[in-house]
Amino acid sequence: MPKKWIPLESNPEVITEFASRIGLDTKQWAFHDVFGLDEELLAMVPQPVLAVMLLFPITKESEEADKKADAERPADAAVPEQLYYMKQTIGNACGTIAMLHSIGNNRQRLQLEPGSFLTRFFEATQPMGAAERGAYLESPPGDAPDIEEAHQAAGAQGDTAPPPAEQDVDLHFIAFVEHGGQLWELDGRRKGPISHGPSQPDSLLQDVARVAKDFMARTNSLNFNLIALASADA
Repeated sequence: MPKKWIPLESNPEVITEFASRIGLDTKQWAFHDVFGLDEELLAMVPQPVLAVMLLFPITKESEEADKKADAERPADAAVPEQLYYMKQTIGNACGTIAMLHSIGNNRQRLQLEPGSFLTRFFEATQPMGAAERGAYLESPPGDAPDIEEAHQAAGAQGDTAPPPAEQDVDLHFIAFVEHGGQLWELDGRRKGPISHGPSQPDSLLQDVARVAKDFMARTNSLNFNLIALASADA
């Protein structure tokens, strides 16, 4: 039976505390709510923005659209070698994987504590492929750090009581990062990273907002939320 974790609440304070516990210097960088997609609301997010996590509802229509897009994607679709991407093999782990995608693609900017889970995990998994990274997260070797306890503690926090780990959840986290002048969608359930066209570090948030509007157009649900990894100086 596949492993399942308690899902993370879409709560920037909880995610920031979680990231701090596993090695991110949150005096310099933190996760922040994005309160809306209009320019004046985007302007409230501290800069620079390094990554954005998007929580969105999973529907029958969205699942079918994703499967169709993955089936039509060329097997040799170009993906930069240094873009950090991993598969999701653990149920309800999408929030943690979106956080790892956000941090893993910005290690040159972030301050990670030496010897911490984040430092050791990225050092160990950098040479691996996406599937191997997902398997390493689910079943780390005996001498490797294990994030499960920290995830479960974070999952138990927040403003609402968490659902049981075994319960199916119809909300899903993904991450967006800029890499090599492109905006990349990183979803551990998909065939691979997805390019959404040109982007630059200073336009990342606006570019993600554009793509988020496309996600919203696929459903009548209003159950969306964006969280930015950005400067801790609010």
